[in-house]
Amino acid sequence: MAPTTHATPTHTALSTAEKAFELLTCEPAPLMFDARPVPGLPDRPLPLDELRTLLLGEHHSSDTTDVLWRQLAHHAREWGPAWVVGAIGVALPALTHLAARISRGSRRHADDVDSEVLAGFLDALRTADLAPPRLWLRLCWAGWRAAVAVVKVDDGEELPPDLATGSRTPRMPYGHPDLLLGRAAAAGLITPDTAELISATRFGDALIEHLAGEQGVTASALRMRRRRAEHLVAAAVSRGDLSGPIPSGYRAQALTMAVEPSEGGAPRRENRKEPRRASSAR
Repeated sequence: MAPTTHATPTHTALSTAEKAFELLTCEPAPLMFDARPVPGLPDRPLPLDELRTLLLGEHHSSDTTDVLWRQLAHHAREWGPAWVVGAIGVALPALTHLAARISRGSRRHADDVDSEVLAGFLDALRTADLAPPRLWLRLCWAGWRAAVAVVKVDDGEELPPDLATGSRTPRMPYGHPDLLLGRAAAAGLITPDTAELISATRFGDALIEHLAGEQGVTASALRMRRRRAEHLVAAAVSRGDLSGPIPSGYRAQALTMAVEPSEGGAPRRENRKEPRRASSAR
C-alpha cells in the first residue's frame, strides 16, 4: 500500500490576516466600530465582522465609503495594532479578489502577490492623504500597484525558446477593466493617475466635473485627457501589446506614442504631472 500523504495547507499573508481578524471579532468582546457618524450605515456600533458583511451585501455611495474609510484609517493610525488588523479585515474580501485576479495565470507568484497586495494596501492605509475623495479606490490601487510589480518583474523568465510567427487574434488581457488599466500604466502607456481617472469615471460613480474642480482644470480638458488615454489603451489592446509579457523597450515606445500636439503645436505628453498630485499622497 502506498504511503498516505497529507497536503500541507497554504498559509499566505491574506489567509493569516483573515485568521487574525476572526480572533479580533469573536465573542465575547469583538472589536466594535462606531457607525453612527457614517451616513448610510446603521445608527449604532457594529462588530467589525458585521460591518464587513454589511458592506459586502449592500451598495453604498462614495460619500459613505469615504467617511467610513477615513474613520477606519484614522483608527488604524491612532488606536493601535488591533485597528490595523481590523481595517485590513474589513478590506480582505476585496484584497483577496484583487490578488486572485493578478496571480491568475501566474500561480507560482500567488504567495508573493498576496503579500504585496497586503503590504501596498497597508502602506497606503498608514500614509495616504485622507482628505481627497475616493479613499477606498486609492487604497486598493496602492495594493494593486505593489502586487502587479511582482508578476511584471518576472514576466519574461518563462518565454519559450521558439515563438510561432504569423498573425493572431489578440488575447484579452486579464478579465477586469481595472487590471487592464493598471497593466497599461505599468507599461508606461498611461499614467497611474489617468488609469484611476478612467476607472473612477467609467466604472465607479465619480463625476468628471467634480474631479476637474478638485484638480483645477476644466471638465472638457479632463474629458480630452481621458479620451486620449482610452485611445492609446484601445490601440494597444488591438495590437495585443497588453496580453503577454511587455517587451523591455515598450515603455520608451509607449511614451513616444503618447506625445500629441497641443493646441499651440508644442508636444504634449500624456504622463505629464497633474495639478493636484503635487500635494496629494497618491
